[in-house]
Amino acid sequence: MHPWAWWSWALGLTVAATRTTSTPALGLIVVAALLVATLSRGDGPRGRAFPGFVLLAVAVVVLRLVFHVVVGIKTPGTVVLDLPRVPMPDWAVGVELFGPVTTTGLATAATGGLRLAALVLCIGAAATLTSAARTLRTLPAALHQLGTAVVIATNVAPALVAAAARVRRAQRLRGVSGRGPRAVVSTAMPVLADALDQSLALAASMDSRGFAGTHGRRDRRVTPLLLTALLSTTLGTYGLLDPTAPRWMGLPLLVLGAASGAVGSLLAGRLVRRTRFRRETWGPGATLLTACGAGAAGLVLLTQGAASGPAVATLAALALAPLLLSVHPEVPA
Repeated sequence: MHPWAWWSWALGLTVAATRTTSTPALGLIVVAALLVATLSRGDGPRGRAFPGFVLLAVAVVVLRLVFHVVVGIKTPGTVVLDLPRVPMPDWAVGVELFGPVTTTGLATAATGGLRLAALVLCIGAAATLTSAARTLRTLPAALHQLGTAVVIATNVAPALVAAAARVRRAQRLRGVSGRGPRAVVSTAMPVLADALDQSLALAASMDSRGFAGTHGRRDRRVTPLLLTALLSTTLGTYGLLDPTAPRWMGLPLLVLGAASGAVGSLLAGRLVRRTRFRRETWGPGATLLTACGAGAAGLVLLTQGAASGPAVATLAALALAPLLLSVHPEVPA
């Protein structure tokens, strides 16, 4: 399976989660991400890192509920917990701590937390099911340097998981108990140091093999073109959002920024020399997986997040498409 097919499916579910207002639809997206990542992940460090994303998603939902209770947002509904209000200073207008907690407020907070949890799980599933090295090989030559930095950064989480497993194994061999807060504190520094050493070793290995190397070649046209693209895109976006801005600050600047960025990326890509021993192929499975992610996003956009039965059923089928298509996990590169 092509790595960008997984990312396309996950980004489609992410768009669906951000635009829907249906709690059943959000629950289906969360369940789909959990099932696909759990059943399709491998046994390596990258696959063992997914429980960390699950814990982060649970913490997001819990913190969202706690924030709703502490801030004391006024919402109508049945009061389930009547807490005394704590007034704030005059400069904090409209803000009060605690107060009565209603069922409507809890439901709204839970839906918001579930939406954030869905985003975390979708991105975590894509990161778990794809190899960062394979994704780097599929990037255009102009983005090779940026992709190299991203690969080194994304290797930290799997390295932390592998380092924690090695430290716990060493403690068990020495007869040291690895449970309790003291054990966590005592192993935090060795785990972080080991993970940092692994990431630095990966960076040194990639540098010695010439990853993102330009071999001393430079093109003075690249920097001005990229700066022009950045400034034009920023001003063009502002011109589109501000109705009082002149017309030349809108679409014309966006077109200029896109053209400058394309030319600058093309020139920068010519400076990077790389070889590919094994080329990634985009097969029918990748096309179907991408279509399912795009279909989930398009369904939510067309129905405007409605919670109708057929829409939710179709969303469930699209979200669970990797299991229905019998997609296999990534092979470590």
